[in-house]
Amino acid sequence: MIETTPDGRVTRSEAARFLGFSSKTLAEWHRLGYGPPSFLVGGRRFYRLAELECYASGEKPIRPATLENGDEGGK
Repeated sequence: MIETTPDGRVTRSEAARFLGFSSKTLAEWHRLGYGPPSFLVGGRRFYRLAELECYASGEKPIRPATLENGDEGGK
């Protein structure tokens, strides 16, 4: 069972456990601009459980479509 706050927030470590990745992976995704959206509260990064569920089900891809097709966005 994943621990959430009353308003549906999930810590990075809980989000990583839910998705089956490490916290460092989620941090790297944030740095690269893909993966589930996150936000800061009091200096801590949180995710919305509903968003995580979309990524876990495959409804939303981890990487943007342009990156999945080999386009590195001009890099």
